[in-house]
Amino acid sequence: MLNFFIQVMPMLKIIYPVCCGVDVHKKFIVSTIATTEKNITTYQTKKFSTFTNDLLLFKEWLSSSNCTVVCMESTGKYWIPVFNVLEDSCSITVANPKYIKNIPGKKTDKRDSLWIADLHKHGLVRGSFIPPKPVRELRDLLRYRFKLVNVRSSEKNRFQNSLTVSNIMISSVVSDTFGKSASAIIKYAMAHPDKKDVDFTEFLHKSMLAKADEINASMQGVISKEQNSKMSVCLKHVDYIEKCI
Repeated sequence: MLNFFIQVMPMLKIIYPVCCGVDVHKKFIVSTIATTEKNITTYQTKKFSTFTNDLLLFKEWLSSSNCTVVCMESTGKYWIPVFNVLEDSCSITVANPKYIKNIPGKKTDKRDSLWIADLHKHGLVRGSFIPPKPVRELRDLLRYRFKLVNVRSSEKNRFQNSLTVSNIMISSVVSDTFGKSASAIIKYAMAHPDKKDVDFTEFLHKSMLAKADEINASMQGVISKEQNSKMSVCLKHVDYIEKCI
């Protein structure tokens, strides 16, 4: 397989006479600039940390070498700081690792960056779609909002579990345990855990009056001190998450 690539690569057309392949890691990057003249390619390899100051030195090195074409793997989130620094000055191809995987063997960071540069100089790397920065920022916020919605659902489930273990089955009668009427009933029961045979009709919306007897029957449970404490935390957390959302 290796012999095949050694034979085929020189036969391919050079698309980018000067380009850079970058092997990205969490703490550092290894970059190789491939410069091709008269079908002869020379390589320069340097290692930089992923601190912003060092990435700016990387940017200067690319500029001094007249290199504006860069290719790197989309390794986790580690490619993003590199992309942020180079976005305004270079044409960047961010590739799925499976499309630029090196041949198995004695892999090193230097060989990987050289391999990426060699593939890219022939235009063989298919880049991933990277949206403009405002869209990337919006997507990040929307993904976080989605996470918050999931956390809110988890807290509501924990609250419902506390009702169940307290033998309070109002969820079997009303469609939404966190609706206005149901919330008022549950909060009253939490504030007065020792009261028995309470008539909760006064808390009901007129559309729910027909279910008054069934709701009262479903509330004949006992909320322990421990469950009451847990439920209070859940409610406060849900309120806070809703403000965040």
